[in-house]
Amino acid sequence: MKLFDVYSLLDMEPVKASGAYLWDKDGVEYLDFYGGHAVISIGHTHPHYVAKITEQLSKIGFYSNAVINSLQAELAEKLGVLSGYEEYELFLCNSGAEANENALKLASFTTGRERVLSMRGAFHGRTSLAVTVTDNPKIQAPVNKNDKISFVALNDVEALERELSTKEYAAVIIEPIQGVNGIQVATNEFLQAARMACDATGTLLICDEVQAGYGRSGRFFSHQYSGVKADIITMAKGIANGFPVGAVMISPSIPAVKGMLGTTFGGSHLACAAAIAVADVVKAEGLVDNARLMGEKIVEGIKGVGGVRDIRGRGLMIGIDLSVPQADFRKVLREEFHIMTGLSGQYTLRLLPPLMIGDKEVERFVEAFRATAVKFGM
Repeated sequence: MKLFDVYSLLDMEPVKASGAYLWDKDGVEYLDFYGGHAVISIGHTHPHYVAKITEQLSKIGFYSNAVINSLQAELAEKLGVLSGYEEYELFLCNSGAEANENALKLASFTTGRERVLSMRGAFHGRTSLAVTVTDNPKIQAPVNKNDKISFVALNDVEALERELSTKEYAAVIIEPIQGVNGIQVATNEFLQAARMACDATGTLLICDEVQAGYGRSGRFFSHQYSGVKADIITMAKGIANGFPVGAVMISPSIPAVKGMLGTTFGGSHLACAAAIAVADVVKAEGLVDNARLMGEKIVEGIKGVGGVRDIRGRGLMIGIDLSVPQADFRKVLREEFHIMTGLSGQYTLRLLPPLMIGDKEVERFVEAFRATAVKFGM
């Protein structure tokens, strides 16, 4: 048997990692400015993380949600304090797609409504309902087609208000920073208008913080720049530094009904230990503030480089629009300077490094970026 061929793979295999660095099977060191697609938050193989998981696995790794698991309550308390959403309730699952799937169902259960309003350029996952609110027909199978989903352009306040005023929606779902769409940032004004329009029409506001959340933007949640509170918040990726954990934070105004949501693996002992370790490190090492400061230094370091048409994002979620194809630029960064980066579309380089990077890593990236720009005559 061979693997189902669904990914275009880079010609490198990491076999070891530490902090913001990877080593391939030939011993070549790489600076990781991709973070496994925004997943690595506290750095690879952080000692506290490794110790916490190892200790938990020696006790009990899994039992179903039919029994009490006090680690879930501990994680909920820590997340509440870190995020400022202490009064909210937590549902644990396995991925960002699953978190969005449950958030959308919960909104429909709560309001009794069928329709959802999403944003152009959105990506919310590949599961059945999450993919219907994703603006990419190429990944929607015929079974996913759904006439109950509408889309408006991100940051088009008039279109959002008009759509909500003419139809009954269960929810509006927004990525405060669209990752797959090239780091497009929802304005504070748009998020504030969405909150007001949802309140006026009895619609729930879902903020998808799967990629932008957990400190990556320089705030714990990226929507917090706007001062808005969402009814439902979804997260995954950085929450457990590579262990598959998804989560839904739910307003206390939304009633919990037993049996409405469920999961087999979500919130296992081992998953909670991983997520608790990450929460500990994020707080102890001040990684939210660090993400903001290091992001500012990266932007300052590449500002003014010829051929850089735009720089978007917040904190350590940065999109750089280039005048040359990003695939070529990215290849030079990886092969000649041994720096891993991400991409979006044809011209956008995406930076999603671990939140613990410091001045040394930023300086190395900026120097490599500038040198690569010179190679392309930018």
